[in-house]
Amino acid sequence: MSIKTSIQENQKTQILNELRQANLAFQKIYPGDLPDRQPVHTVYGGANLYKWDSAGKMGEIALRNLRSYAPDFTVMARVLELEGHASLPTDAKKIEELSRELSAMKETDRKQHPAWLPFTVYNKVIAKLEREAVEDFRIDFEDGFGNRADEEEDATAVTAALELAKAMKEKTTSPFIGIRIKPFTEDLKARGVRTLDIFLSTLLTETKGKLPDNFVVMLPKVTIPEQMQSLVRFFEIIEKAFNMKAGSLKMEMMVEATQAIMDKDGINPLRSIIMAGEGRCVAAHFGTYDYTASSNITAKYQTMDHPVCDFAHHMTKVALAGTGIFLSDGATNVMPIGPHKGDSLSKEQEDENTRIVHRAWKLCYGHTGHSLRNGFYQGWDLNPAQLPMRYAAVYNFFLESYEDAALRLRHFVDRAAQATLSGDIFDDAATGQGLLNYFLRALNSGAITEEEIEMTGLTIDEIRTRSFYRILQGRRGK
Repeated sequence: MSIKTSIQENQKTQILNELRQANLAFQKIYPGDLPDRQPVHTVYGGANLYKWDSAGKMGEIALRNLRSYAPDFTVMARVLELEGHASLPTDAKKIEELSRELSAMKETDRKQHPAWLPFTVYNKVIAKLEREAVEDFRIDFEDGFGNRADEEEDATAVTAALELAKAMKEKTTSPFIGIRIKPFTEDLKARGVRTLDIFLSTLLTETKGKLPDNFVVMLPKVTIPEQMQSLVRFFEIIEKAFNMKAGSLKMEMMVEATQAIMDKDGINPLRSIIMAGEGRCVAAHFGTYDYTASSNITAKYQTMDHPVCDFAHHMTKVALAGTGIFLSDGATNVMPIGPHKGDSLSKEQEDENTRIVHRAWKLCYGHTGHSLRNGFYQGWDLNPAQLPMRYAAVYNFFLESYEDAALRLRHFVDRAAQATLSGDIFDDAATGQGLLNYFLRALNSGAITEEEIEMTGLTIDEIRTRSFYRILQGRRGK
């Protein structure tokens, strides 16, 4: 059959070469989500309270809080209304019998039991708190520290830096860590720079120029690119002073004002602000309470799931999706801590403590679930007592849809394999990476194991590449 064409080969080549340049420029700006681990939370603590063993002590407090107010999985299931909670026993003896029965089952059999999800979530939370309760910690010189005398903040910057150096030596740092300085607004910029300089100079002198793994400096209340540029210039000075590799110091920014979402010209400035970090900015965090205040929301209604926050979240997603910048939601400011202290509480006081803690648990759990459903896989925690609900929400989110997601990725892998093996170009790798990222996030959080990801049709070695594109390349090579 004769096929007629109108486009000459040289014409096609010229136009496609021009298009190639535009495509490559686009891909440079939007490389896609990074396969690197993103912590599920950032815990904030006043710099004056930070000690070398803070992460471990926070885990102990979190675990004690969980066991005090949910001594078994049925209590937590009912408080959070997890799937199957209505059918769970309330009698202590029956609860103990059910726990033994579930513990003795093989995992494949346990997944068929109505109590599997709440039982699994509860035990995974305990295991996580025992193993690695704090994933990311920010030594805070801003809201968590407040405005103090310069002499006091200077001294705290030195002390906190020495404590971090000791934590590095004792290997007690959280996997991700950093500091939050005061903003580079006109009235606080000098204080922010001084704390940055004192803290880093003290730390790097003590460690002979070594930073902790995944160390960042968070710049709050960013509204204009020049604030990010200024921090980069200060980074360069410090790196040169300590003979560090250029680019060693990384930063995060905070979205806390409406002007960070829409500028004076009616343009979303977030990408320009990120670009001003010159490749050093790794994340954008949302400040719930400053942002709602800047939107004139009264204190009673300043919550993470307020519509103005959802608007800001979606605008942030639109501006930064595909850029490789990690996004984090804010914090729930209601603490799951009872008002009555001591070892000799009355029954009424104990009951009131329990009611208050459980109400705060449900609020924290709901806020975290709201963030996850909106595609924000990281958020803030302000107190160790919030950590159990952080992990409960994360684990429930991943586990409740695990089977469906595994089946979908398996079918997607099979379809991709057929295309690559036949020599065709499979151009939907971004969708595959998105599915893979779901399991990588679940794996990093402790919700599932590497072996469980094998249900998707991927090998453990393929999973460890963290890249769907490399998986396809590997299968094509075979």
